[in-house]
Amino acid sequence: MSTKRRTNGQSTERGRVVEAPRSTVLGDGLPDITKQIRDCFLEKLKQTQWRSLITATRNDLYMALAYGVRDLLMERAVNTADTFLEMGNAKMVCYLSAEFLMGPHLGNNLVNLGLTEKVREALETAGVDMDELLMQEEEPGLGNGGLGRLAACFMDSLATLEVPAMGYGIRYEFGIFDQEIRDGWQVEVTDKWLRFGNPWEVARPELAYTVKFGGRTEWGSDGKGGMCMRWLAARAVMGVAYDTPVLGYKVNSCNTLRLFKAEAVESFNFEAFNKGDYYGAVEDKMASENITKVLYPNDESMQGKRLRLEQQYFFVSCALQDMIRGLKVTGKTVERFHEVFAVQLNDTHPSIGVAELMRLLLDEHGMEWEKAWEVTQQTFGYTNHTLLPEALEKWPLELFGSLLPRHLEIIYEINRRFLEEVRARFPGDGDRVRRMSLIDDSGCRYVRMAHLASVGSHAINGVAALHSELLKQTVLRDFAEMMPEKFSNKTNGVTPRRWMVLANPGMSALITKHIGDSWINFTEYDLRELEPLAKDASFRKAWRAVKLENKERLAGLILEKTGVKVDPTTLFDVQVKRIHEYKRQHLALLGAITMYNRIRREPGKAVVPRTIILAGKAAPGYRMAKLIIKLAGGIADVIEGDENVRGKLKVVFMPDFNVKTGQLIYPAADLSEQISLAGKEASGTGNMKFAMNGALTIGTLDGANVEIREEVGAENFFMFGLTTEQVGAWKRDGYYPWKLYQENWELREALDQIGNGHFSKGDPWLFRPLVDTLLGNDEYMLLADYAAYMEAQGRVDAAWADVEGWTAKSIVNVARSGKFSSDRTIREYCRDIWGVEPLQVPDEEGEAG
Repeated sequence: MSTKRRTNGQSTERGRVVEAPRSTVLGDGLPDITKQIRDCFLEKLKQTQWRSLITATRNDLYMALAYGVRDLLMERAVNTADTFLEMGNAKMVCYLSAEFLMGPHLGNNLVNLGLTEKVREALETAGVDMDELLMQEEEPGLGNGGLGRLAACFMDSLATLEVPAMGYGIRYEFGIFDQEIRDGWQVEVTDKWLRFGNPWEVARPELAYTVKFGGRTEWGSDGKGGMCMRWLAARAVMGVAYDTPVLGYKVNSCNTLRLFKAEAVESFNFEAFNKGDYYGAVEDKMASENITKVLYPNDESMQGKRLRLEQQYFFVSCALQDMIRGLKVTGKTVERFHEVFAVQLNDTHPSIGVAELMRLLLDEHGMEWEKAWEVTQQTFGYTNHTLLPEALEKWPLELFGSLLPRHLEIIYEINRRFLEEVRARFPGDGDRVRRMSLIDDSGCRYVRMAHLASVGSHAINGVAALHSELLKQTVLRDFAEMMPEKFSNKTNGVTPRRWMVLANPGMSALITKHIGDSWINFTEYDLRELEPLAKDASFRKAWRAVKLENKERLAGLILEKTGVKVDPTTLFDVQVKRIHEYKRQHLALLGAITMYNRIRREPGKAVVPRTIILAGKAAPGYRMAKLIIKLAGGIADVIEGDENVRGKLKVVFMPDFNVKTGQLIYPAADLSEQISLAGKEASGTGNMKFAMNGALTIGTLDGANVEIREEVGAENFFMFGLTTEQVGAWKRDGYYPWKLYQENWELREALDQIGNGHFSKGDPWLFRPLVDTLLGNDEYMLLADYAAYMEAQGRVDAAWADVEGWTAKSIVNVARSGKFSSDRTIREYCRDIWGVEPLQVPDEEGEAG
């Protein structure tokens, strides 16, 4: 922390008053750029916060700096919009996603502007510590994990590659919950990310769109002598736009993330108020605003399902209406919609867009069905993110029809025409017709949203090579057989700007010192130049020094958040991701118990000291996932209380995993745990962030692990476990976890300890559901992979003991990880799906970036 401000013993928590420094150099002798930045900052402090350095809180200082940086972005955003309009025939990507987990903006924008160190120096002359301001920023928790973080990486890459783009989503008032751990249990706390204001967004009250729900439909006159369908809605809400600029790295392009907030059409009923009905006066306002109140409301109840469907339709309708408004601004007709906009559906959440665009074209703009369907299909691309059938959204027909009656009619007509094609292609195959129908007629009837997206899009892609193949073989097999030309693979990627340059400045500076900085933009190619340095002893030493510094930073955060002191010189074995049985955090815990037992049996035997770090959030209603978190805490407590094990093994659960903590965790990891059952993980992106930061992977051949192993080399990857084919064979032939339990004494010992209360203070019932699930069903086959997992951990220990060899492997992992830049992914989307070209944006002097 900076020592340039005196605190007089005051608290360093949020909102404290920051007094003027005792002595600050404010006179001549400063470089021009430093003085300009400092003066701008001080002026913004007065203009936006009505404060001086004497009276400013830390939040005032952060807001002033953020507004100053935002001004630089706004100039580029205006130039970007003007350039797009002036081109006339340019095409724009519109990325529709229910989640955008953007992470803190300030640090990322400073990196993309190339101003990080200049701003740091300028703030120091005013006695302000920039790191404190970076920590002050509230993270917009507008995503649950990989899906939302992928959308954020794509927005970064689209701007960096100068591809015109808009992101469309929801401005949730409360994001994904903050996670606290109390007595070992997850406790969900409201994420009040807007409580101090959001300096990065600009409200656009003039961009407000009416979104209708419920009611009925009827035929009526179209005013031109014909007939059209009218939707007589039961209620309506307004969707108000909020824009956030998204800057590319060292270019003039600045795209827009447009999020919509739900508001009442009439927020205050004056007549009801005058009658004394004070609740009724604001009832419509509260009901309308509930739509964008919280990310992913619990959908176990029918009310929760209704709200989630309302959310999805709300933002998609606003987005498509906004695009049509954009057509009118440029003087283009709706017949050219697909020529101007390439709309990508990020999973099934926005797939109602297929029916909504058809409604707008048919009912609002009088287009004939065949033309409207052609425009719709050519507009949309669909990205599938899951192989889990239960994760492919489907809505009860009764709920769907009561909320969106016109859309259900349109879906029925799409389905009728589509099934005619199916029957023509596959005559007599009634089973195929039933499987491919957009309506699931088995039992309770449902609308199948993945089917709607597949039929209504011109392109369907998976997000890793294995995932895309399995997609064609399993959940979308019938569609792949009928329309194979639609299917392709687009392996996910992550942005090296946030996940290397910002998150790991020490490593990034070391790389740049030796190979230059072009790798930041051309990661896939230029980062390879790093590989020969793996043979350089002095470079390896410098690499280890950076890694140790990163581990010390994380150790400080762990101590602050948990009170647990960890040794940065131990092997940091890390698994951070959403807590879910298929991701198999409990396999890592079985491994931790086995390591604990081995040390206890032979306390004098030399072992590799290891710190196992887990983090992630469990869905509020997911009991088994919460039990896994509780078990982690129980194991940690038992290990810490055993003097024979303490110092050799430690388990830590880090609460409230998010982008901000991820920026400290990924650079500090030595070993990346990617241990899902083969065939269950679509891709993963955490695995890419770990590899880019020099962690070696222990993993199954699942998702993008397959491609990571191909890139970094089998010798630099600790592979274990069943393949997808073997998983299928075991399940076909009969899988008996109880038999494996009986045959492997270490596995039996670990499960018995969980079941007999060893990790639950003697309570034999607490973890019984977990043990019973593993012994009775073990859907994700932990017991089948346990022995191979422990054998792979033995290889990890042997590799770690060779310090120079491990360092060389770490360097090679980074050098060969360039394929997993989201820039590469976006280039492939532009080439194969969107048909969009980059558009260079000039600066104020007319020079392109």
